[in-house]
Amino acid sequence: MPRPEARFESVEAAGEKLASLDYIADDGLATGLFLAVEMGKPLFLEGEPGVGKTEVAKVLARAFDTPLIRLQCYEGLDINHAVYEWNYPRQLLAIQARSTGSQGGSRTGSDNPTQDIFTEEFLLKRPLLQAIDRSHDSAPILLIDELDRADEEFESFLLELLSDFQVTIPEIGTLQAEHRPIIIITSNRTREIHDALKRRCVYHWIDYPSIEKELEIVRRKVPGLEDELSREIVAFVQRLRDQDLYKLPGVAETLDWAAALGHLDAVRLDPEVVVSTLGLLLKYQDDVDKLKVEAPSILKEAIG
Repeated sequence: MPRPEARFESVEAAGEKLASLDYIADDGLATGLFLAVEMGKPLFLEGEPGVGKTEVAKVLARAFDTPLIRLQCYEGLDINHAVYEWNYPRQLLAIQARSTGSQGGSRTGSDNPTQDIFTEEFLLKRPLLQAIDRSHDSAPILLIDELDRADEEFESFLLELLSDFQVTIPEIGTLQAEHRPIIIITSNRTREIHDALKRRCVYHWIDYPSIEKELEIVRRKVPGLEDELSREIVAFVQRLRDQDLYKLPGVAETLDWAAALGHLDAVRLDPEVVVSTLGLLLKYQDDVDKLKVEAPSILKEAIG
């Protein structure tokens, strides 16, 4: 028996459910998520890399105990890799088998070996088509990750799906979802996404967290650290984001750094341990070189 469609009872319930799974959402994100689910609209999340956009979809799949289907976008992504393509080797084998059977006199039915090779049996379903597959017994989560990395032309492929939750395949017809997927779209804003797509979405910008929120995230995600060390880590990263760097560290880098310091059995931050572990926070050599010089003063400003 199909399960009821996934939903939250209220905005507060959405925030509490995410918090129970160690994702700390502010009121804006909880509201956007609640409305996206209730209204059947995609949730479009923009923000700097590493602030937790992708994690929303992962946590949502756990919250609703439903499959997570992920489409990772990249330059050159096309319909064959995102929606569907035909399984040509299997089609060819079927044609050869039918031809052999017909020649041997054992084949029944039509003498056309290419009949019925353009059916779902020979279809390779990519993420967008998987998300509306009628075999799901509840709404899956469809994550369209880093849409800004894909070419602008690819966005037009999404419009029919986002409007009607259906995909048209010329050889078969229109395939429509029985359970509308809950769609999360993320963008790092390396380019602007067209208004035609944004109009179909609930929009929310995820910013870097406040010091209180980031400290709570570290406590939940990296348990076992000394509380004073957790505070110093967050204070230093927050101060680091005020610097003129090529790539500022996101929450993901904060958590990686905190975990690394735990493995090093660090108790407090000092200039030596900061400099030796900068590779966990910064991913560009120019930034690392700059912080090797400035880290002691930044640390002093952050924790006194």
